Amino acid sequence: MGLLRALDPATFTDAPFTYAEVGATGDALLPTGYHLAEHCAVVGSGPAALERAAAAVFGWRAQRSVGLRIRATGPAGTPGTVVVLTAGLPRLGYDIPCRVVWASTEGELRGFSYGTLPGHPESGEERFTVRLTEDGDVVYTIRVFFRLASPAARLAGPASLLLQRASTARYVSAIRRATAGRTY
Repeated sequence: MGLLRALDPATFTDAPFTYAEVGATGDALLPTGYHLAEHCAVVGSGPAALERAAAAVFGWRAQRSVGLRIRATGPAGTPGTVVVLTAGLPRLGYDIPCRVVWASTEGELRGFSYGTLPGHPESGEERFTVRLTEDGDVVYTIRVFFRLASPAARLAGPASLLLQRASTARYVSAIRRATAGRTY
C-alpha cells in the first residue's frame, strides 16, 4: 500500500478499523488473541518535564524518531484525526494509515491512541501516554495489541516483531530526550 505513491490521509476519514476492540488500549486488560506489549519508563521529573513530554507525544516525536514521515488530517490530540505514517524513501515508502481513537490533552495523564486502518501491515491499536506521578516522576507508557495483517508482515514474521521492539526502545529514547529539552 502506498508504494510509489502517497496516500491522502483524508481518504481514510470514514474507513473501518481493521480490528474490533477499538479503544481497548485504555482497558485494564488488553484483548486476547493479539501480540501484547506494555512498556513504561521514567523520562523526567516535575510539571515542566510533563509539559515537554506531552508536547513531544502530541508532536509525533516518537514516530519521527524511527524515521517515519507524518501526514495527518489534524492534531494527534483530536479523536478522529487520520494519520498516514510513511516508512522508507519519499515516493518509494510504505504508507501506514491509522486513526486517533482516544486523546487526553489536559491533566496529569496526557496522550493518545490510534488504531489501524486498511493497508496497515498490522491490525490493532497503540497508546502513547505521559503522566505525572504523585512522586513527581514523568512516566511514558506505550500499550499495544496487534496482529501481523499484511502478507509482507506475516512473511517477515519474527523480524516484524523485532522491529516493533526496536521501535519501542527508540520511542522511549526520543521522549526522554524531548523531556530533557534536547531537540534531537
